[in-house]
Amino acid sequence: MEKYDVVILGGGNAGMGVTVATRAAGLSVAIVEARDLGGTCPNRGCTPKKVLVAAAHALDEIARAGDHAIRIEPPRLDWRGLIERERDIIRDIPSRLSGLMAKRGVDVIYGEAAFVASNAIRVGSREFEARNIVIATGSKPRPMPIPGSEFLTTSDDVLSDPTLPRAVVFIGGGVIAFELAHVYARAGVEVTILEALPQLLGSFDEDAVALLLGESERFGISIHTKAWVKKIEKVDGRLRVSFAKDGAEYRVDADRAVNCAGRVANVEGLDLGAGVIVHREGRIEIDDHLRSRSNPDVYVCGDAVWNSPQLSPIATYEGGIVGRNIVDGPKHRPDYGHIPASLYSIPAVATVGLTEAKARERGFIINVRSNDMQGWLSARTYAEPVAWSKIIVEETTDRILGAHLVGHAGEELIHIFALAMRHGITARELSEMVCAFPTFTADIRNMM
Repeated sequence: MEKYDVVILGGGNAGMGVTVATRAAGLSVAIVEARDLGGTCPNRGCTPKKVLVAAAHALDEIARAGDHAIRIEPPRLDWRGLIERERDIIRDIPSRLSGLMAKRGVDVIYGEAAFVASNAIRVGSREFEARNIVIATGSKPRPMPIPGSEFLTTSDDVLSDPTLPRAVVFIGGGVIAFELAHVYARAGVEVTILEALPQLLGSFDEDAVALLLGESERFGISIHTKAWVKKIEKVDGRLRVSFAKDGAEYRVDADRAVNCAGRVANVEGLDLGAGVIVHREGRIEIDDHLRSRSNPDVYVCGDAVWNSPQLSPIATYEGGIVGRNIVDGPKHRPDYGHIPASLYSIPAVATVGLTEAKARERGFIINVRSNDMQGWLSARTYAEPVAWSKIIVEETTDRILGAHLVGHAGEELIHIFALAMRHGITARELSEMVCAFPTFTADIRNMM
């Protein structure tokens, strides 16, 4: 039995986040990784996806060249070349992270891990015992129990497929579906999104979502809510997706059908019965300090945490908290209230804090400051098709409770609001900030 102070299951953002405090404290640390160091985000998720999104942004800018009195021929996208560029950008990430772990003094063990006791795991023929074990194994696409599910691809496949399809159906209308849909649509692909729920993107502000849907449909993306997929079948070399909506049966033919029904914790095969309780769909029940309730020597961070958003920055944040709790004892708790999120469609949707609906539900007396900024000089200068903001302020304290942006560099501006919320900067104080002009940031004072 090989012994460590800390054994981390998973070498993604969460797991590597644990190593900072633990190694600084001189603890012996090992990471067990089944695939590539870095996990999903840099290798098969956020980073490669953003390369495709950047290309779609370039196409969008070119499409609006006429608004700037620029005459240009219609662009042609080399999809295979784009995928090659994306793979080239991320190719050395695992080796660079391996070097970082070596420099930090972390042992990396490759293979599949499983518990053999409450404080011990097995990887192949080796067994490891640790004072603390951290579950940071990430997530995987949610299985879809429908006939023909074997024909489904995932976002991983989209990011590595050098062939541009003529038509794509996304089953599930979440963030990944909309981001990839906007890339495909700007590449000339016929795109359909099928969502079983009546409301899309439930964690975002309803008005922001409505603007995104309008812009998506304007660009030719077909969107169906309350659409229950019944089966997928192969017909004449293509895929036929049959779905029910409002009591009627429909079907759509495509070259790809992509599973975008969300992700579940990747804990299958860990043999969690060794003292670790599964809460729901493999996400583990934890206390306020990210410890397993049934085994306080086991910590959980990243996508396996049952009550936090499955986002890469949150995984890193939780990993840092787990590392500090292992070193200091269970003193540190995560606070998710000021963490921003963005949906990288075109235009992007950005959010932090409470939506208007959530603020009212919680009983806050609020002042909602909503602006259609399309007519503002900055939006007109850049020929923005959509530029919108909604800032939610508590009337009695002038605290910013939430901010929601569509377009207008919102994926960058949202961090100004997050910073203000975290450090108690009031709406009035933020509006008095002097910014360089002319910039989108200078418009914040008018949003307030």
